[in-house]
Amino acid sequence: MLTGGPYQSSGLQTTLHRLHIGRSCAQSCSLILPAWRPARRNHNKAARSISACQAAGVAEAEKAEESEVFRTNDGVIEPVDDDEAEVDFLGESTSGNLRFVQRVKSEGIVNVLGLQQLDDIITIPYRELKASQQALMKGLKVSPQYPKGRANRAIFCSRTLNLRSIQAIGYDMDYTLVHYDVDAWEGKAFKYMLQNLQSMGCPIEGLHFDPTLVTRGLIVDQELGNLVKADRFGHVKRSMHGTHMMSTGEIREAYGRELVNLKNETRWTFLNTLFSVSEAVMYMQMVDRLDQGALPRQDFSNSYTSLYKLVQKALYRTHVEGQLKGDIIQDPASYVELDPDMAKTLMDQRQAGKVLMLITNSDYHYTNKMMSFAYNRFMPPGSTWRDLFDMVIVQARKPEFFNSKMSLYEVVTEDGLMRPAMDARKDGSLYCGGGAAMVERALGLNGDEILYVGDHIYTDAALAKLNFRWRTCLIVRELEEEVDALVAGQLHRNKLKELMNKKDLVGDLFNQLRVRRQRSTVRQPDHPTREDAELEDTLGQMLMVLDQLDSLIGPMLEQDGQTFNRYWGYLSRAGLNDKSQFTRQIEKYADIYTSRVANFLRYTPYMYFRSPSQSLAHDRHFYGLEGNKNGSTDADGVD
Repeated sequence: MLTGGPYQSSGLQTTLHRLHIGRSCAQSCSLILPAWRPARRNHNKAARSISACQAAGVAEAEKAEESEVFRTNDGVIEPVDDDEAEVDFLGESTSGNLRFVQRVKSEGIVNVLGLQQLDDIITIPYRELKASQQALMKGLKVSPQYPKGRANRAIFCSRTLNLRSIQAIGYDMDYTLVHYDVDAWEGKAFKYMLQNLQSMGCPIEGLHFDPTLVTRGLIVDQELGNLVKADRFGHVKRSMHGTHMMSTGEIREAYGRELVNLKNETRWTFLNTLFSVSEAVMYMQMVDRLDQGALPRQDFSNSYTSLYKLVQKALYRTHVEGQLKGDIIQDPASYVELDPDMAKTLMDQRQAGKVLMLITNSDYHYTNKMMSFAYNRFMPPGSTWRDLFDMVIVQARKPEFFNSKMSLYEVVTEDGLMRPAMDARKDGSLYCGGGAAMVERALGLNGDEILYVGDHIYTDAALAKLNFRWRTCLIVRELEEEVDALVAGQLHRNKLKELMNKKDLVGDLFNQLRVRRQRSTVRQPDHPTREDAELEDTLGQMLMVLDQLDSLIGPMLEQDGQTFNRYWGYLSRAGLNDKSQFTRQIEKYADIYTSRVANFLRYTPYMYFRSPSQSLAHDRHFYGLEGNKNGSTDADGVD
């Protein structure tokens, strides 16, 4: 039977029989999901010892593990313990996998998914197996492949990750567990930046918030006053000076001999998160003002770098003085986008035995207000958002959180009163400060046993991976629009690629004829033949064909990706076939990435994410060779 919380039976037994699992097996299996179990909360913190809290945490973990021990007709099944875990053929830990601890000897007879013998899994056609699997999924009321059946809600894998072996999951809050209406949030931030700039003596007339000017993953060139989009190698593919898009010639003149180097932070600023939108929009418009001489020279010395620092200062004051967050606390409904599946996702992960943590740079009052608004209404009766987490850390001061150990304080009252703490406990307590090393000590875990989920490539993903070897998941909300835009633009891209292929064909022949003419000229420089004249006429005609192709390809390249952003094209691509610098950063630092935390609900806490095979430049050249005449196929990358 299924009990508790968000779980309902949904005719599971009927579904199992319909899929030929067998009556005797279904009757002997104990399909039990434990009732919703909130995180153990330390309501009398001063009276409880650290050892008692740790013992309680161990008891909870053991309880969750015992719930997955069950008996079947084929033997007793239990999860793999950490100390018994091995490494599988993809290099992932087997911790958390299910295994037979006692298996009944049989002749390989099965009765599941249309199979009758174990060896049938080798011979059954993939489509037939998929049809059986999807029929069972339908009976479970689960979308066949993606959340809600939508590809833009998928979880994408850069590096293979066995979620079963993850013991603890840490979450950022802003734009991760709580998502905001970007236009509302950044528009309000822009408004306060205007006020701050005006108080500093800057003329602000005519400045307006235009979020289409900027996308995440762009790079500010403080030296030249440009906003650029680079490919994975650092070559600038598109650039905007002020609010003017630069031509390919202007880009070549400005960046022809240099690459974007993100390590040079005095010049290049990578727009890591959606919080960067208002800042960049303001800066590009202020560059126009500086070029027009509308800003006092004594304040800026015609320096784009000093101008950028001024804009950063205006945004910093907006956050530090609490102007923006004060408005959001007063009216969260105007800024926060609700998602009932978020709470269900976290409850599923807790029921699977995961230790959950909230690690945010926001202060306690703001965190409590946002999480209460976004989660409490979707929690079981008598529970709040605090019951989802074994540890909550506010004002974590990332990136310092992953770089050094800071003082730790425990928040002991609802109004935020704090006291010094020697170490953290995983009993639902609330802390301020600390560091990642402290978290590992409190959990008794380290490295790839911990997954951290956030929206900032550097402070959430890169440092957690580089300094502590935590596994990482990046939240990129724009992926939903990006995938939809890629689908909408597919016909355009197919036509563009067809024209490029035609140019390759014609160009190859044109080059061969050009070499033939060159050789002929060397042999008889003063005596052209009739054949030479015909060759030159052919070259002329083919040159017109190539010019015609170029006249079509150029504008189509500029239009590529306009369904996502009319200035910058697709988020993930730079040029026709290459990846953007943003995509390169994702691949480098995020093991998996997706548009929202709720997408984990479809994939379950037991998913084995497998990265797809990576296409290499030489792959396409052997598809037609013997033994590979049909090309190659790639699975979805998950199982």
